[in-house]
Amino acid sequence: MSELTLLGADGSVGRAELNPAPALARPTAPLRSRVAYAAAHVVPKIHADNTPGQPADLDWDATLAFRHHVWSWGLGVADAMDTAQRNMGLDPAATRELISRSAAEARSVGGALVVGVNTDHVEAERISLGEVVSAYLEQLAFAEDQGAGVVLMASRHLARAAHGPDDYRRVYDRLLERAQSPVVLHWLGEAFDPELRGYFGSTDAQAAASVLIDIIAAHPEKVAGVKMSLLDAQKEIAVRARLPRPARMFTGDDFNYVGLIAGDAPSGGPDQERGSYSDALLGAFAAVAPLASAAIQRLDAGDRDGYFALLGPSEALSRQVFAAPTFYYKTGVAFLSWLNGHQPGFQLVGGLHSARSLPHLSEIVRLANVAGALEDPELAASRWNAFLAVSGVEIPRTVLL
Repeated sequence: MSELTLLGADGSVGRAELNPAPALARPTAPLRSRVAYAAAHVVPKIHADNTPGQPADLDWDATLAFRHHVWSWGLGVADAMDTAQRNMGLDPAATRELISRSAAEARSVGGALVVGVNTDHVEAERISLGEVVSAYLEQLAFAEDQGAGVVLMASRHLARAAHGPDDYRRVYDRLLERAQSPVVLHWLGEAFDPELRGYFGSTDAQAAASVLIDIIAAHPEKVAGVKMSLLDAQKEIAVRARLPRPARMFTGDDFNYVGLIAGDAPSGGPDQERGSYSDALLGAFAAVAPLASAAIQRLDAGDRDGYFALLGPSEALSRQVFAAPTFYYKTGVAFLSWLNGHQPGFQLVGGLHSARSLPHLSEIVRLANVAGALEDPELAASRWNAFLAVSGVEIPRTVLL
């Protein structure tokens, strides 16, 4: 029986039995009970100068192949968002090319795709509200021209320029008036980006939620839903209950998604009332796409117990990947992608593969093994043991696979 090598925070080396990959099947029809997007990361060229401050130089074959992996499991792809290192290494030129390439790939297979629209191509830190609107509209027009769905991401420029809730209402009113089709709004909490503290005009979540609801209510035909990423299940449930129809709640809560997606109704099937559950737009789903798909297939069949059995263990893994400082979660997503054979090397744009410690990564390995998130366990164990060895960890012979 193969074993995994594990590294403790004190440098101790331990072992764990390597579990077999779960028997999961790709869906034979579209998923029905939930709309689910995996927020995908990008893969850099292993030989390129993807060091801090340098423009992103991407391995387009591996980056796009990962999106096809997600689509093959019946999930949609959310691209060019924070998981793809927006504001953390993915420069504007690379962002535009990513959107263009992903949109073309989505069309080739009929895959669902939404992409992030922001103001991050503007170099100045502080701009006026009018300039914020213009910057948003420039990216919005480009994304729509590519035929992609749109997520209006939270803007650091807007957070700096706004003097209160009315400024947010005015900016979003302008954007929604110009949107050609319904968009997803994004409420990204300060755990993901400290510069977004007080977004929607208040540090009080209930007051900020009221501004968000006002924006949606003024343009119900232009808002497909809200991606809420506050890592607080009760706050999401409260907003979910207030959403004007037909807007959906897309959970971005990588700590509590299992229960939020299941919802609070006894029936888990596709006829469950929309306001009683959350759909999904999650970075965590990029790390566990097969499990996410298989679990939603169980909900499609009305099998809530099967859903929880499959997806429940992944939440501990996700909590480790998204542990504070949460904005370094991209390291864990790319690490799992590498372990699972979706990219040739464990690297990130901007050198962020160094943002987590070896013991932190070891715990990801352990929890992925428990959750059934290792798609090829032998490959994952081999890569992890080699990574430990080249990092200077002395592995006893009895531990080696």
